[in-house]
Amino acid sequence: MEKLFAMTPKEIVSYLDEYIIGQKDAKKIVAIALRNRYRRLQLPKEIQDEVMPKNILMIGSTGVGKTEIARRMAKIMGLPFVKVEASKYTEVGFVGRDVESMVRDLVVASINLIKEEHRSKSTQDIEKYVLDKIVEKLIPPLPKGASEQKIEEYEKTASKMRQKVLNGEMDHLKIEVEVPKKTFEIEDGNMPAEFAKVQETIAKVFIASPKDSPKKEVTIKEAKELLKVEASEALLDLDAIKHEGLKRAESSGIIFIDEIDKVAVSGNGSQRQDPSKEGVQRDLLPIVEGSVVNTKYGSIKTDHILFIAAGAFSLSKPSDLIAELQGRFPLRVELDSLDEEALYKILTQTKNSILRQYEALLGVEEVRLSFSDEAIRALAHYSQVANEKTEDIGARRLHTVVEQVIEEISFEAENYKGQDVEITEVLVKEKLESLVADSDIARYIL
Repeated sequence: MEKLFAMTPKEIVSYLDEYIIGQKDAKKIVAIALRNRYRRLQLPKEIQDEVMPKNILMIGSTGVGKTEIARRMAKIMGLPFVKVEASKYTEVGFVGRDVESMVRDLVVASINLIKEEHRSKSTQDIEKYVLDKIVEKLIPPLPKGASEQKIEEYEKTASKMRQKVLNGEMDHLKIEVEVPKKTFEIEDGNMPAEFAKVQETIAKVFIASPKDSPKKEVTIKEAKELLKVEASEALLDLDAIKHEGLKRAESSGIIFIDEIDKVAVSGNGSQRQDPSKEGVQRDLLPIVEGSVVNTKYGSIKTDHILFIAAGAFSLSKPSDLIAELQGRFPLRVELDSLDEEALYKILTQTKNSILRQYEALLGVEEVRLSFSDEAIRALAHYSQVANEKTEDIGARRLHTVVEQVIEEISFEAENYKGQDVEITEVLVKEKLESLVADSDIARYIL
């Protein structure tokens, strides 16, 4: 949590700049919203409850960076975060997931986040627990009433053995350990809280007691991993973690709803093809507005959860959403379409760009792949032309175009082992020019 809260809006934007080209307005508005999560929690309690999050609606065609912003947000945040797709939900009464399940998913994500934080804080305790258990198996403890000399000798031997286990010198030896039975967890967010609790109770009746945990002979290297699970269960206060997870989801949770345009009802003649669309919006409204959702861990208020919705709105408009839902997303930002220069920058300036990925993949086969600047310009150009002639899928077109160019090299990688292979403008033209020129072929291949 401290990781994000230590970042100012400018620093958040700088981080997003490493992976996403352009879209300054979207980055800025998201950075401010994230920072406001921290600012609200620093206020006095009476004001804190009054400050509601300003939900965001991101509008832009496919492949311009809406989902990528969500992915990168999830990586930098120490806040509970889930990404869901509006098209997966159905109106109450229809078969499918109900919208409340997104809040239950958020609670599970929050608890997992807290659990991981506690594990990292207890790393030393967990390692000590594991080490003590292994040494105890290798050198059985002395009986009660042993002489001081025996105790001293035992401590010296145990100390040497600890060091050997730490250094990995004993990893090949086998010991017998109890394999902890997995606790039965219902992670189905679509299951009502009451049903989940009943199913969990029934499962616990059939799961044997810890005494009946099966014993297994494993190497010490494997035992180290198996015993970490046992150590976590023994050292972590799971009830406190669940309580803290529920609280953090309620006060700092963020839900990213992708493809919100898929539940908008357009104003043309086919607006009633799917009656559940408007129903999903009506079901979504109380959650975004602020309501209480029951989960198996307890009730959670959604008043202070930040909702960020995104959609292409190619077949509909934001105004096609029901008025009440529109009003719950006061901050709107339109993402720019990508031109040829933006596609070139995506290939050259983003961290771990698609070109770097291909270079690394073929590096495994000892092929030193590289791209000339002219070739990269040509890749960006043909991607842009393909977007104009067929459907505009933004940066996603780059994956198809680059794959088309290096497909043969990738397939025959063993023939290029130990060689330097440069992708030139001539090769790019040879592979793509005829495809892009014929819009019918481009429609199917690119």
